[in-house]
Amino acid sequence: MSGLYIHIPFCKRKCNYCDFISFTDKADCFIASYCDALKKEMSFYSQKLQSYSFDTVFIGGGTPSVIDEKFISDILFSLKQNFNITTNAEITIEANPGTLSEEKLLSYRKTGINRLSLGVQSMDDKVLKAIGRIHNAVEAIKSFNLARKCGFDNINIDLMYALPMQTDESLLDTLNKVITLAPEHISAYSLILEERTKLFDMYEQGKIVLPNDDEAYSLHRKCIEYLTQNGYSRYEISNYAKSGRECKHNLNYWQNGEYLGLGIAAHSAIRISENLERWSNTSIFDDYIQNPQAEETHDIILHDEEIFEFVMLSLRKTEGFSLSSFKERFNESFMERYSDKLKKLIDKGWIIVSDDWLRLTDGGLDMQNEVLTELL
Repeated sequence: MSGLYIHIPFCKRKCNYCDFISFTDKADCFIASYCDALKKEMSFYSQKLQSYSFDTVFIGGGTPSVIDEKFISDILFSLKQNFNITTNAEITIEANPGTLSEEKLLSYRKTGINRLSLGVQSMDDKVLKAIGRIHNAVEAIKSFNLARKCGFDNINIDLMYALPMQTDESLLDTLNKVITLAPEHISAYSLILEERTKLFDMYEQGKIVLPNDDEAYSLHRKCIEYLTQNGYSRYEISNYAKSGRECKHNLNYWQNGEYLGLGIAAHSAIRISENLERWSNTSIFDDYIQNPQAEETHDIILHDEEIFEFVMLSLRKTEGFSLSSFKERFNESFMERYSDKLKKLIDKGWIIVSDDWLRLTDGGLDMQNEVLTELL
C-alpha cells in the first residue's frame, strides 16, 4: 500500500499549541500561486513514479477547509491526472469547525473526497479558548451534522487531552458528546508542548497551568476506558475506530509503508532504488513557489535503520506485527536478531509473542519508548 499526502499550509488563525508550517496572512493570489506550484510538483513526480498506485490520499494542513473549495477541486483534478489513484482509494480532508459550509462539503464529495477529519480537540469552550481554537462546541456539533447531511459516512474527530483548563470531568463530558455524535473514528492525542509556540511562552510565563505527568496519564487512561467501552477499538496508541473504519492512510505510516508528500515542508519515503529514500520539501514559502522540487533534506535509509523504524512504528499498533512479514521484508528472523533482549521484555509483561505475531501488551503500549530503548 502507498499513500499520498498534500500539505495545505493556510489557517484562519494559528492555534496556541501549533508548530506546523502554516500561514495566516496569505491572500487568494498567494493561495492560487501555491496551488500552481503543487501542480508543477505533481507533474515532476508523476514522471518518476509512473509504476506507483496510491491507495490513500490525505489533504492536511494547516487548515485545508479554510481555502475556497475551487482550489481543493483543482488540486484533486490535477492529482488524478498525474497519478494512478486506485478506484476505492480512501481520500481524506482535514477540516476545522467554523470553516465549513454546505457548498464546501458538497464540492468535496463531488471531487471524490470520502473521509472527513474534523479538528474538534475539545467540547469545553474554556479549553478551546485557552488553546486558541476559532470554534466553540456548538459549532463543532453543527459542522459534524452538516457533514453527515452532505453525505460523509466516514468521519474522524480529533481530540486532545492534558490541555490547560481541562479536568477529568471536562474530558469525560467531551468524550460523551463525541460518542453521542457516533463518528466512525476518533483520534485522542496528548498535548505536546512545543517550543516556539504561544502556549509554550504562556506556560513559561506562568499564565497557564498544565496537568502534571500523573494527571496526564490519568486522562490518557480515561480516554482508553471510555472509548473502548463505547464501541471504539483501540488499534494504535492514540487512535480508535469502529470495526473496519481504521484510517488506511495512517496505517500505511505505522506499517512503515511508502508515501509521497506534496507541498511545502511535506515528507516522502519512496523506494526509488534498492534502499528506501526519504526527503522533505523546503519549508520556505517563496522557495517552494519558485521551485516546488526544492528539498530541505534527503537521506538514504539503510537496512538497520529501516528495521528500527519498522519496529518502532509497527509497535504503535495494538496488533503489533507479523514475524513472517518481518522475515519476508528484511530476509532475517526478528526472534533470532533480538533473542537476547526479548526474554527480558516478555518477563516484564511488556511484549507478547503469539503464533506469528509480536505485540505490546496494554502496559507495554504505555511504556513504548522504554521498550524501544531496551530492544533497539
